[in-house]
Amino acid sequence: MNIALVHEFLVTWGGADLVLQKFGEIYPDAPMFTAVYDRARMEKYFAGKNIFTSFLQKLPLSTKKHRLFMPFFPLAFESFDLTAYDVVLSSHHMAAKSVITTSETCHICFVHTPMRFAWEFFPRYMSEFGPLTRPLMRLFFHYLRMHDVAAANRVDYYIANSQNTARRIKKHYRRDATVIHSPVVADNFHVADRVDDYYLVLSRLVPYKRVDLAVEAFNRLGRKLVIVGDGPEMRRLKDMAGPNIEFAGFVPPDRVADYYAGCRAFIFPGEEDFGITPLEAQASGRPVVAYGAGGALETVVEGKTGTFFDEQTPGSLAAAVDKFDEKALDPSAVRRHAEEFDVEVYKKRIQKFVLEKYNEFRLEGGLK
Repeated sequence: MNIALVHEFLVTWGGADLVLQKFGEIYPDAPMFTAVYDRARMEKYFAGKNIFTSFLQKLPLSTKKHRLFMPFFPLAFESFDLTAYDVVLSSHHMAAKSVITTSETCHICFVHTPMRFAWEFFPRYMSEFGPLTRPLMRLFFHYLRMHDVAAANRVDYYIANSQNTARRIKKHYRRDATVIHSPVVADNFHVADRVDDYYLVLSRLVPYKRVDLAVEAFNRLGRKLVIVGDGPEMRRLKDMAGPNIEFAGFVPPDRVADYYAGCRAFIFPGEEDFGITPLEAQASGRPVVAYGAGGALETVVEGKTGTFFDEQTPGSLAAAVDKFDEKALDPSAVRRHAEEFDVEVYKKRIQKFVLEKYNEFRLEGGLK
């Protein structure tokens, strides 16, 4: 079975890139096709892999400002020649499923989210544009949605990273998806002997992550909050924050585990299709205070591994933190829950699914 792996872009490390990395461990000889690849940043995660890039790689700033080239991503993925492969396994949240395969190639798509800015969060994104640019952006997103639905029909089988994502696939593409939750590498995290007196946010600092809610809530509470991560919201958030809020900026992966292990609780104020950081916190034995929507509902257990707040407001988050007693939870039990999502469980499920669907595809297509 000759397999090719397809992924949106390789420019900064995140949960989607972890999924691709694990695909590469399951299928070590499979080449990887991606729109753009920042070798300086990402080679350490994909050392020794045969990585092919699109025509976008040759354009100035394509790896530094890749989102500026978003209108060309569908063309980039359609440009790949994948006729030599029995199976294409794509990792999708924007345009990776746009690849074109023949009737003899089985295309399996792992969906992190249907393009959230074109579907679920479209009104929110539109509010960020001014009256002069808004009509043009509406036209652009209209084109994106049409292409997105057309490309959805190119996929033979869907995997969703959560029940939440599966519902969105059904809504927007009218297709069923098998849920295989994204993995947490439990061995990368540890339960500490003692916990320090701070709460933790670990996130890219972009608007939809709603880190501003955590800042406002902890301004009211007066408790120590450490924010790990960087992004365009950094300056605005610092201007909002009181002296009890510390910005650690970018932290190397080998130090992130210590931040998780030492916190009183992990704060997850945004709505994600899945969200890997709550599981990383739980793998460290630490409970999660999460907004009660999206993928967090599938990874956090109320009263056992954390708690939820119902309204996406600073007051609701502050009230949840104030009433939550993290000392009442057993750190070992919290970690055991996270281990149900461990990477080794994930890899076995992916391998089994791909083999079953490849055989089903060949049988239904009458292929030898």
